Amino acid sequence: MSQIYKNSAGGSGGSVNTLTPDQGGVITPVGNNINVLTTGSSSVQSQNFNNGIRTVNGGAAELDVVLTNRATGQVTTNNAVATTIITFPLGATPGVYNFTGSVTAFDSTDVAGACYNVLIGVRTTGAAGTFVGADEIGTVVEPALNAADVLITISVNSLVVQVLGIAAKTIDWDALLNYRFVG
Repeated sequence: MSQIYKNSAGGSGGSVNTLTPDQGGVITPVGNNINVLTTGSSSVQSQNFNNGIRTVNGGAAELDVVLTNRATGQVTTNNAVATTIITFPLGATPGVYNFTGSVTAFDSTDVAGACYNVLIGVRTTGAAGTFVGADEIGTVVEPALNAADVLITISVNSLVVQVLGIAAKTIDWDALLNYRFVG
């Protein structure tokens, strides 16, 4: 959340006060301008903000708006081998993650598509992850991609999302997971 102040006494001025607790501060304009940039972050523990967004002081006359609590990945397959698209380290703090998201596939060989929506619950001791459960909560697949799939596993203390392509088909994959953490 940000506030904008315009100096009502005249002259140039104004500032943006970033209210994010760990990265607060006043951003002072340079040449009467403040640059507002957007970015995403998938860094685990430092990015766990309940509303999924934060503002940070990006330096001289720069306000960065950061989308948090998310992990993304893209990959292309042309075989039937499980390929990792997202590896999400669960961190050293014991707790539970709730992941929701989607994986989308486009088969440029047959011009076909597939969409997978997932719900994943993972508990971590801080050293080892365990499934609370995982479910594909909605899947739509064109016939040319029936053999393709999304695989969700735990490797030590990381959530791993893999995609399974199809031999001799070029498939572009895109994945987005949003998460909540309590611990």
